[in-house]
Amino acid sequence: MSSAGNWIAKTIQSEQKGLKKEGFDYGVLYRNRLIGFRKSSTKIVRVQKPTNLSRARKLGYKAKKGFLIVRVAIRKGSGLHRRPYKGRRPKQMGVNKRTRNKSIQAMAELRVNRKYPNCEVLNSYWVGEDGKQKYFEVILVDVSAPEILKDKSINWITLSVHRGRAARGLTKQAKKSRGQRKKGKGTEKTRPSLRAKKRMAK
Repeated sequence: MSSAGNWIAKTIQSEQKGLKKEGFDYGVLYRNRLIGFRKSSTKIVRVQKPTNLSRARKLGYKAKKGFLIVRVAIRKGSGLHRRPYKGRRPKQMGVNKRTRNKSIQAMAELRVNRKYPNCEVLNSYWVGEDGKQKYFEVILVDVSAPEILKDKSINWITLSVHRGRAARGLTKQAKKSRGQRKKGKGTEKTRPSLRAKKRMAK
């Protein structure tokens, strides 16, 4: 990474940690950014440039035609679970400690992909969170753009085998929640998919 990239990364980290350096409060920048995110009228918003430029570049973003950056807000926690109205033990209520099968970031990628069906999800990264929501920026690639088709470093995403990457769980975050990063004993049921092995899942 270049010196400029290191400087950008350190600045973003200072904002997220709320540090104070040389009399300057970086936490104020982070809070003001989240206030701006919350004031948005829609959950999915296209932005002109990445909030965390160094992170976006690491994940494959290029400042050229065919690349899009979309910010998405998604609710934190395990979602809404209604308490059963018939009698049973509290242990069997199934209200608390219910975890999602997908990571919140993978769900954010899927929602953005539905909004932009002519694009493919390349990657995504976290940009902030408050008490109720998490915010991610998703890198999209327009597979029909001539600039993408000519670029040998990214035109692999235009192939038919990569169609619907977010929906099929082929992005970096989706593979992580599917358990694809683990190898060896104990991970026999994670491949080739959670639906295989008679839906035995993990």
